[in-house]
Amino acid sequence: MRADLLRSLPAPACAYVYDTAALRARAAMVRQALPSGATLLYAVKANGHPAVVKALAEVCDGLEVASGGELALAVEAGAARIVFGGPGKTDAELEAAVAAGALINVESVHELRRLATIAPTPPEVCLRVNRPGGGLRGSHTMAGAPTPFGIDEAQLGEAVRVPGVEVIGFHLHAVSNNLDGSAHAGFVRDALAWSITTADRSGIDLRVVNVGGGFGIDYLSTAEMDLSGLSGITARPGIDLIFEPGRFLAADAGAYAATVVDLKTTHGRTFAVLRGGTHHFRLPAAWGYSHPFTIVPVDEWPHPYPRPEVTGAEVDAVGELCTPRDVLTRAQHVDRLRAGDILVFSRAGAYGWDISHHEFLRHDPPDFLVI
Repeated sequence: MRADLLRSLPAPACAYVYDTAALRARAAMVRQALPSGATLLYAVKANGHPAVVKALAEVCDGLEVASGGELALAVEAGAARIVFGGPGKTDAELEAAVAAGALINVESVHELRRLATIAPTPPEVCLRVNRPGGGLRGSHTMAGAPTPFGIDEAQLGEAVRVPGVEVIGFHLHAVSNNLDGSAHAGFVRDALAWSITTADRSGIDLRVVNVGGGFGIDYLSTAEMDLSGLSGITARPGIDLIFEPGRFLAADAGAYAATVVDLKTTHGRTFAVLRGGTHHFRLPAAWGYSHPFTIVPVDEWPHPYPRPEVTGAEVDAVGELCTPRDVLTRAQHVDRLRAGDILVFSRAGAYGWDISHHEFLRHDPPDFLVI
């Protein structure tokens, strides 16, 4: 992280920093690990900052979106391909997706019927299917269990009989943040085999198998899912095998930084109170883990009063909100920390600002620095 850049911000600093070179390098690494000829889409939900979306639209094959707002971002970024998924699409969103030429992952028989009525000509679609046993272990299970995502496999017969649409494949995204690379490769192989068998049985001309994303990272270390097992997978000729990672592409290209505005000890615990918090970076509180930080020392102290400081202590990094749940890190050891120093939380480029409750207490938003 560019310490000089953070020190140059007006105090107290609060900022997200996004590195577009890191985004491009990460996309190149992921593409190299995927099966030959596979399609790589960036899942915009991970980070919708226009500079991030544009950078990844330029180096990926396209973008995956899950709302009308994300669709507009993808169009503005000039994405070569757009895939639109997610439950609860409105008629206006379906109309906009058709107009943009997006491939729609349909989530229910009812949505199929609505789309057939809306589209001026039969659109090509993929059916999102929640298969029994079609899940993976991760932070969020999307398939293989009762969820609002996708069509139950038992309803496929009804779905393929809906007139006014052309089913060309399946969307089988199953999990978020899976760390088991071997299991993920097995899931992709199984998804391909299931899709071929099901398409043959249903009379579908199978052209697309979308296995979604779910490539995981560990926020407590540098560990991440090993992608090496994916390269040996072969899709049948004529099948477009689509991957849609979000977190894995964007997380390491972003960091959240915030100045320590106070250091205090109460009931034996030491708190570093930040100009920032979970209203900017909600992921640690939402998932219940302590996000590691590094310290950017700021030697300047232009005040007449003593500077709070701790040495050799465990510190809780907490935010400025009036709630005891505004906690980013608990009990991280610091050799030395002072009020005015800046804490930097790495791996914050995905599901950071985008999932946070920005308006709670109406604090000023962070700066956004793109390098």
